[in-house]
Amino acid sequence: MANVNLAVIFYSMGGTNFQLSKWAKEGAEEAGAEVKVFKVKELAPESAIEGNPAWKATVEATKDVPEVTPEDLEWADAIIFSVPTRFGNMPSQMKQFLDMTGGLWAKGKLVNKVVSAMSSAQNPHGGQEATILSLYTSMYHWGAIVAAPGYTDQVTFAAGGNPYGTSVTVDQDGKMVEDVQAAVKYQAKRTVTVAEWVKKGNQ
Repeated sequence: MANVNLAVIFYSMGGTNFQLSKWAKEGAEEAGAEVKVFKVKELAPESAIEGNPAWKATVEATKDVPEVTPEDLEWADAIIFSVPTRFGNMPSQMKQFLDMTGGLWAKGKLVNKVVSAMSSAQNPHGGQEATILSLYTSMYHWGAIVAAPGYTDQVTFAAGGNPYGTSVTVDQDGKMVEDVQAAVKYQAKRTVTVAEWVKKGNQ
């Protein structure tokens, strides 16, 4: 197997997408990849975070996770994004990071990166698919290669059937409704496999 470098990049307010990212790391490492997990920079005021116990707990739980930089994108052969939905779109924290990749884009440094995405919302039709597709729109501008899970394995159906990327519903207590661990790990392995094909083809 070609040595694939995978960056898992997340934004998480309640801990869900942090957990999805950890499962993605596990799946990718089982496929032989070198994996680094990163968070994007928090833009919300500290007062807002302090007033929300779940948010504050997530900030504390992720305090040792490094913030992603453009250099981390250069290092990666493949990237998995994990974000909650905000009105059917990605959170501003992730959008701001993507907006800062123009320098790499202009130099062609993002071409042929293999990418995939995951999402969460508080109800089954809360915009998860639209959020993933909105993120992929930026990836098309990069010239990246989207490795969606599609319906390539039965595990996708068991996790709710989203072909664009694993998505999960989170209840009012912050618990995941669907069992998506196996789907996340499968998606990570598929992303690594596609990145391996691309990397071998470029050698």
